[in-house]
Amino acid sequence: MLLEIDYHSGVPIYRQVIRQIRQQIMTDGLKEGDQLETVRELAARLKVNPMTISKAYSFLEAEGLVERRRGVGLFAAKVKKGHLDQIKAKLLDNIVNKAAITAIQLGVSQDEAVEFFKKHYNEYNAKNRRQK
Repeated sequence: MLLEIDYHSGVPIYRQVIRQIRQQIMTDGLKEGDQLETVRELAARLKVNPMTISKAYSFLEAEGLVERRRGVGLFAAKVKKGHLDQIKAKLLDNIVNKAAITAIQLGVSQDEAVEFFKKHYNEYNAKNRRQK
């Protein structure tokens, strides 16, 4: 599981962990039934307090994205289609919100911002199709 923590971003580490694991589940980087690293392993690898990872895992479990199997570990859960769509919409909304704010701060017009989005969307969509 690939996670990258920005210790200087001002975003709490547990939120960064939640966001990245959530995104991996949404994009099939983590598939249903895949086991997550233990709290201790991930905390050691990221050089953070184990309570930080435990907190992130608890939020993901409450959200229904991971399930705990007693004595075995934590696994990516099967997510219902409706719930999956809600989470995807929330993730995309957060990202687009930040992009819109940045565009306005930079003085970029709405038309220019839309063209930037279309350009990048089309580039990555084409790459994605070639990889399949």
